[in-house]
Amino acid sequence: MVEYKIGAVVAEFNYDITHMMLELAKEEAKIRDSEITKVVTVPGVFDMPLAIKKLLEKEDIDAVITLGAVIEGATGHDQIVAQHASRKIADLSLDYEKPVALGISGPGMTRLDAHKRIDYGKKAVEAAIKMCKRLDEI
Repeated sequence: MVEYKIGAVVAEFNYDITHMMLELAKEEAKIRDSEITKVVTVPGVFDMPLAIKKLLEKEDIDAVITLGAVIEGATGHDQIVAQHASRKIADLSLDYEKPVALGISGPGMTRLDAHKRIDYGKKAVEAAIKMCKRLDEI
């Protein structure tokens, strides 16, 4: 039996990286007797909050993970995207009283750095499940 049902919001931008993150996340969920039951892809990290909100509204979702890679460009755009997305993601977790785990790497990293951080998918699932358990204890 599945202990926790997790939704995943995955950025299409840098999908070669985020797809690998998702596969690791699915494996980790299975190891922890949980399951990623719904995957929503969005254009980029900045576009995640609305999809996260829709998943958090579902009764059959216990937590949400976010998977993305914000790679440094020629401008400071990566800083703005990561900062605003992470702030809104935290707000949504508080508003809906469900864990939303940040599996977004960056900003300020290269594509090579992003490949080295694909394990953020696994870590996001680990964090989401730990938070579910902690909240169950309260």
